Amino acid sequence: MLKRTLQIFILSFLLIYPLAGNSQIIQPVEWEFDIERVGENELLLVIKADIETNWYLYGMDIPTGGPIPTSFHFEDSDHFELIGSIKEMTEPELKHDPFFDMELPLFHIGAWFSQKIRILTDQEFAITGFVEFMSCDDERCLPPQERHFELIINEGSPVTGNGDTAISGKAGEDVQIDSLNGASQSVAGDDTTSINLDDAFETGFVPGTDESRSLWIFFLIAFAGGLAGLLTPCVFPMIPMTVSFFMQKQSGRLNGILNAMVFGISIIAVYSGLGLLVSLTSVGAGFTNQLTSHWLPNLIFFLLFIFFAASFFGMFEITLPGSLATKSDRKADRGGFVGSFFMALTLVIVSLSCVGPIVGALLVEAATGTGSQPVIGMFGFSLAFALPFTLLAIFPSWLDKLPKSGGWLNSVKVVLGFIVLAFSLKFLSVVDQTYHWGILTRDVFLAVWIVIFVLLGFYLVGKIRFAHDSELPSVSFPRLILAIASFSFAIWMVPGIFGAPLKPIASLLPSPHTQSFDMTAMIRNAGFSGGASAGSSLCDEPEYADFLHLPHGLEGYFDLEQGLACAREQNKPLFLDFVGHACANCKEMEAKVWSDPRVLRRLRDDYIIVALYVDDRTRLSEEKQIVSQVDGRTKNTIGSRNLDYQISKFNTNTQPYYVLIDHEQDLLNHPRGYNLDIEAFIEFLDRGLENFHRNRQ
Repeated sequence: MLKRTLQIFILSFLLIYPLAGNSQIIQPVEWEFDIERVGENELLLVIKADIETNWYLYGMDIPTGGPIPTSFHFEDSDHFELIGSIKEMTEPELKHDPFFDMELPLFHIGAWFSQKIRILTDQEFAITGFVEFMSCDDERCLPPQERHFELIINEGSPVTGNGDTAISGKAGEDVQIDSLNGASQSVAGDDTTSINLDDAFETGFVPGTDESRSLWIFFLIAFAGGLAGLLTPCVFPMIPMTVSFFMQKQSGRLNGILNAMVFGISIIAVYSGLGLLVSLTSVGAGFTNQLTSHWLPNLIFFLLFIFFAASFFGMFEITLPGSLATKSDRKADRGGFVGSFFMALTLVIVSLSCVGPIVGALLVEAATGTGSQPVIGMFGFSLAFALPFTLLAIFPSWLDKLPKSGGWLNSVKVVLGFIVLAFSLKFLSVVDQTYHWGILTRDVFLAVWIVIFVLLGFYLVGKIRFAHDSELPSVSFPRLILAIASFSFAIWMVPGIFGAPLKPIASLLPSPHTQSFDMTAMIRNAGFSGGASAGSSLCDEPEYADFLHLPHGLEGYFDLEQGLACAREQNKPLFLDFVGHACANCKEMEAKVWSDPRVLRRLRDDYIIVALYVDDRTRLSEEKQIVSQVDGRTKNTIGSRNLDYQISKFNTNTQPYYVLIDHEQDLLNHPRGYNLDIEAFIEFLDRGLENFHRNRQ
């Protein structure tokens, strides 16, 4: 079992990549067709499915209530007949599918199928049909797809029993096989998902770029968390103790370096293994939306962060059973590589009393991101955490340059407590917005943050003292700088209570429409801003406008059908905004991109805006509920219906996601995701409007 776990761990590190593909047409399965002669008048059609890494294809035998099975359909013909049914040449893996909650046969990497065919004529004829299939990865499922094929068969041609491939075709293409000369002709199938425009135009969007950037930012945050963990009172004093003990066990310089490397790698492996465990248990279609918007996990995370903050303030210590550390410490005395590993394990167990809140906060935040994010977060944290121990084990003379332990270590812990306490409000805010409680409005949120950072400033200058703090006779220069930064940040947030955008932290704050007193809105409504005009430009009163809103005074709809009707009436294209109450990137886009006067003017004048909230829990009336074509389940809330539409229509479940469509719901430009390039966003809007008018001519 341990060996298998290590194999999965190593394989995951080799295969981790940013989960792009959230903003482009996704086709993870490609189909190829081979023909072989197996008898005088018999052919064997061999069909191969090439499946992208991390994706899987459902098998042919699916229980009732499950997904669409893989199936092959042949057009009837007098020129040939099928011998038996199509067979699975690859054995599918039976695995529990969390999306459908049942045991299902799945194909990974590739699958082979075969069908025997009896030829009934000497004339040239075509075998036509289509493959119907459905594919998923660990975070999303694509809607059922069809791939048509046409195989030209010529009796007496080089379709022999040598096993040669007649021709190959890929997913998304109609495949035509000419068996006379082995040549091929591929014709784009009209059943594939495509935009009704020239694919050569540029949009300024590179799929995956922003997702990659987000993962790098999270890695750096986790790395900083590891450095902060080193400065806690449970860890910092252990550095010289651990390294000194470690060096006494070595028989030579080279042996010491090797054991130090094993020691550091072991720390990284333990923490990254924890991240892998979270990654493997947290992925699945719909998991992210549930985790980021449902009241239960968000309240749990809110209380968990409060619990962590209380621990940092010295109210109690988070400890694991002492027997774990004792057993691990005994095995560390063996020496060698095994001893180095258990020495690292002992360090991890003992240090959890201080770094546990940091690790927990990172894992909670990572679990709401991509499937690889927990592993990346724990790798970044453990890399920073292990680096000093490893370097000091290799260069023990550096120990003399370390600062001495003292009361400053507890001060670091308390500062982290203030920061964790501030970030706990994020989860409470999500619940408040998603369920429209109206308790933690934007100004209340900011008021609490202002108080927290003012108290942090007072603590840093010695005006507040906790139980484990020693008296502060004087304020050091670093403490003074941090106090100035904390007070300055608090003062900088004050205008936000009156409606100032506060763009750098906009992604962390509740939506501006929750503001109780918004001076900027008053100025805009008085006609002194470049936002939306005072008079309504909508066709009728938007549904759900009593609790759903657009930023910057823009007007729009929150129901697709209502938006389409108005777009037809005003002869305008639609701007679909797939957004979420819990979507931090959505708020950042609205604060930093939508706020540009040129963007506001285009959205207000050129488009009918339809904001489709994917995480809103408001229950729909019975006539508006739908049965999903993806999973067969009833969608009875605003969010579930909108998310189902996004997945089934655009093959993605990420937000923000911006789509420009015409009155027939055909794309006017490639959709865009999170991207703070204002000029590219303007070009995106302009190109969509240009294509709309060009198609209407």
